[in-house]
Amino acid sequence: MRIKIQQSRLADFAFGDTSMSYLWTIIRLYVGYVWLMAGWSKIWSPVWVGPQAGTALNGFLNGALSKTSGLHPEVTSWYAYFIEHFALNHTVLLSYLVAYGEVAVGVALIVGLLVGVSSFFGIFMNFNFLLAGTASINPQLVILQFLLILAWRTAGYIGADRFVLPRLFRKKK
Repeated sequence: MRIKIQQSRLADFAFGDTSMSYLWTIIRLYVGYVWLMAGWSKIWSPVWVGPQAGTALNGFLNGALSKTSGLHPEVTSWYAYFIEHFALNHTVLLSYLVAYGEVAVGVALIVGLLVGVSSFFGIFMNFNFLLAGTASINPQLVILQFLLILAWRTAGYIGADRFVLPRLFRKKK
């Protein structure tokens, strides 16, 4: 037997009502701008993309490894293992992925294209930065992107999702 559980009116309003899309657009534009600027600066930096690609990431990852000791390490042992045995062996590839991934998430959020998916990949990058021992703005971005995921149906309503989502979820005749 199939039972449909209704969500609360507050949740329905906050995450499913297009009148809230104005708030979600402001949040989406802010988060998108942060990602775009972070990635844009990396794309034009030769230590991220170009002849010295991987240099900056190598320094970042080695800095993370230095935070694995002490009574309360900032970087857990399993993530240190990942850094040491995978990430440090692929710094050039990961450097390009980080730089272009940040730009892609930023552009997608700014234009409102697949906001839920874009926010997921933003959170994925934020969690990797957090696991590497860098707090910075990452916790705030995780919270905002999590809210954008919850509001995926309306967060891009003032944007490309208004046209893309109906085509993606069109019922077949």
